Amino acid sequence: MKVSIPISGHDPTVIFGCNDRILQELQNKYNVIITMRNDNIYLKGEDREVREAVQAIKKLMRSTHQGDDTHASIQRQEEKDGSCVTTPKRLIKAKSQGQIEYLAAVDTNDIVISIGPAGTGKTYLGVAKAVSYLMARKVERIILTRPAVEAGESLGFLPGDIEEKVDPYLRPLYDALNDFLPFDRIKKYLSMKTIEVAPLAYMRGRTLNDSFIILDEAQNTTDMQMKMFLTRMGWRSKVVVTGDITQVDLPTNVFSGLVEIQHLLKNIEGIQFIYLNEKDVVRHRLVQRIIKAYENKTS
Repeated sequence: MKVSIPISGHDPTVIFGCNDRILQELQNKYNVIITMRNDNIYLKGEDREVREAVQAIKKLMRSTHQGDDTHASIQRQEEKDGSCVTTPKRLIKAKSQGQIEYLAAVDTNDIVISIGPAGTGKTYLGVAKAVSYLMARKVERIILTRPAVEAGESLGFLPGDIEEKVDPYLRPLYDALNDFLPFDRIKKYLSMKTIEVAPLAYMRGRTLNDSFIILDEAQNTTDMQMKMFLTRMGWRSKVVVTGDITQVDLPTNVFSGLVEIQHLLKNIEGIQFIYLNEKDVVRHRLVQRIIKAYENKTS
């Protein structure tokens, strides 16, 4: 018996798990052959076993659209493999040993500082992990922030309302969210303040409990801004700090807070530093070579 199931609108990695683990389990359990091509799943085998496998797959497809409880269940299955992160739109798999260590560090530490060049997945994996924690109800909200260093954190002279002023500096964070959450859900979470995206200056004076907090482009924080940010952390919260210490845009006489905390906080339990390099780059292969060329220039 041969059957096809259309899966248009579904991410097969979310249905079948990291490295198609669930797909392999289905094939073994029902003794059928399952393949995917274009927007269809194809099953081949004995009539009864194919029908049972079809029902199991359709149940999996329904479960991916039934909300956060199902997502949490899927996530618990995937946590057995620390290289994967499950989000509503897609399942993310670490592509290097450094990225695997990064994801593991987030689970085992309250503060993780990820330092490395562009393209190593620092922000992307951090936001994926934040979304995963929110869906599993491990945190109540996500806070994403960046220093608006080009505008000196003083945005008043820029045209437009406050949202238009800060949008160019925060756009990469919105782009990452769009990869992991449907647009309507992002809009809902933003309106409810379940997700906040704001310049670093807006963090002053706050205490952030039950939150997953990400500071991106942290190389462009001053030492006092870094201290201010890290001391916003409240109970039951996770903090991820990402940055590239080779691309500091601060004035030459201003010391980077990210550079300083490497020495200041390195021996504190519960804080882990993860260093990524050109081997962890997941963009175009030429990006690895470009990073290596610049490293050789300064060595």
